[in-house]
Amino acid sequence: PPGKPTLYGSVTRRGLSSDGVPDIVASEGFVVGEVTKKSILISCPHENVSTKFLTPYTSFCRIHQKSITCLDISSGGGLGVSTSTDGTMKIWQAANGEIRVRTSGLDVLLLSVTFLKSYGHDFGQAWLSSAWGMRCFLCLSEHSLWLHAGILDTAIVDRGRNVLSCSRDGTARLWDCGKSACLGVIADCGSPINGIAVGTADNSLNLGTPEKPPSEREVGTEGKILLLAREDKKLQGVGLQSRQPVFLFVGSDAFNCCTFLSSTYILAGTQDGNIYQLDVRNTNAPIQVIHRSGAPVLSLLPYRDGFIASQGDGTCFIVQQDLDYVLDLTEADCDPVYKVASWEKEIYTCCRDGIVRRYQLAGL
Repeated sequence: PPGKPTLYGSVTRRGLSSDGVPDIVASEGFVVGEVTKKSILISCPHENVSTKFLTPYTSFCRIHQKSITCLDISSGGGLGVSTSTDGTMKIWQAANGEIRVRTSGLDVLLLSVTFLKSYGHDFGQAWLSSAWGMRCFLCLSEHSLWLHAGILDTAIVDRGRNVLSCSRDGTARLWDCGKSACLGVIADCGSPINGIAVGTADNSLNLGTPEKPPSEREVGTEGKILLLAREDKKLQGVGLQSRQPVFLFVGSDAFNCCTFLSSTYILAGTQDGNIYQLDVRNTNAPIQVIHRSGAPVLSLLPYRDGFIASQGDGTCFIVQQDLDYVLDLTEADCDPVYKVASWEKEIYTCCRDGIVRRYQLAGL
């Protein structure tokens, strides 16, 4: 519990039932609840907290041979795309990990990849970004590759005609997919931008007015706000169409990632393990700060009415408002979980150990 000493305990398996479910007991102070072949519920009644530990339904060990830096799942749930520190990108069957498309020989470190989900069919397109040497940006569309530069994260605008990127050079840029051209610099922070997220702004929020009319190639930017997770301990909100600052929040350490929970509420994770929940209408003080460990928060993803977070110590957990417990996704051990993606009741994680893990939450 926050502000209190850590509570330690142990669990012991005494045997297996006839249908293969383990018989598990906990040490003093802890209680074992429901146990299945895939999950264990453990609570600490004295502190009124509980956690359900969930093991992967499937683990894909042969998609990549080195650390997997990023992944995404297509809108239909049929395909996954992932990138690795070996410079490869692969598209694979989400159900069994069978590789459909692969690239190799890219002399870059691929850090971000995402499907253009709104295209309505699984194969669609995939945007990637890299961070290696000079600035470059890359788009994979069926058989065509375009290369341009040093980017840490990407985000899709509306239906996908425009894409956003952020870079170590401190800029966030808007790109035209059709012409592979930069439509402009949304923000220039003077500090590396580690992560971005775009969402529809609350109606009460003043997003500012553009200094000049937007390009006709700029689509879906009106009424949107761009979040910037900055290395200089700042989380910034910028009007996407206006390019005007909306808010600036100072955290405890470098911000690594950010996401929208709704048009009102946002999340951002820091290098020292804090997850800030903020109201964009008033960012003077956070609504809450979640701190489970001092490991860097590497990924945040909205899920149902809560969110999924992954950290550098291998922890990956789900917090939902309608649950009275946290759901821990196990097996990453101490390897960082770099990215999380979801489709309906399935969750996929990628890790430094080179394994894609698939979790099923049906029935939980």
